[in-house]
Amino acid sequence: MSVFEYVALDSRGRERKGFVDAPGVAAARQALREGGIYPVEIRQAQEKKSSALSSALEIGFLQKISAKEVSIFTRQLSTLLGAGIPLVPSFTVLLAQTKNPLLQKILAQIRADLNEGKSLTASMENYPRVFPPFYINMVKAGEASGTINLVLERLADFSESQQELVSKIRSALAYPLIMLLVGSMVILLLMTFVVPKITGIFADMEQTLPMITVVLIAVSNFLKSFWWLILLIIFAGIAAFKYLTSSFQPWKSSAM
Repeated sequence: MSVFEYVALDSRGRERKGFVDAPGVAAARQALREGGIYPVEIRQAQEKKSSALSSALEIGFLQKISAKEVSIFTRQLSTLLGAGIPLVPSFTVLLAQTKNPLLQKILAQIRADLNEGKSLTASMENYPRVFPPFYINMVKAGEASGTINLVLERLADFSESQQELVSKIRSALAYPLIMLLVGSMVILLLMTFVVPKITGIFADMEQTLPMITVVLIAVSNFLKSFWWLILLIIFAGIAAFKYLTSSFQPWKSSAM
């Protein structure tokens, strides 16, 4: 069985995209038509990369799967398995509900692996950027004990609690960060525009200046020459904070 990616139209003329398992293109087209979907384009889905490096390349810098999406997937899979739905049909349901194209491809490949007789753990291990070691080990323990749905439920609970904590931290730090940014901008403006004018007055007096005044003038001259560097550092810090909090993965932090 191969995995095919399709673009089709339903009975109302709306565009539908997704994945289908079939021995070939003709069989995939027939299966879609039997489901009331009329294929416009069918092509074989990109084959799975076997190594961690190729998996990392597949999940590029601009394409990523958030911890929230993995958490939602984990919760939904746990619910489906807990309701008695087998693993492969559960992935079929999740494929239809997933909106992230990259996650869709990964789920389609995992489903294909399951159809070939591989375990869920072995399939997930090919995507370490999405399913870190802690997550994999928990799933492996669940498969071995026959309580995979309970393990997935615990993972989803843990992930949701950690994401809620991160959200609270971000909310608590938002106001101080804004005040820090505004204060930094005010100081930068004072040191680059106001202080130099006062410096001219001291220069005309031709007197020995106190050390603190000399330091203030030196800082002002530095900021006047390298103000762009200070702004770059401030915005880089804000961007780094947003990236670290948005890409937070509870599975990785718990394994440390």
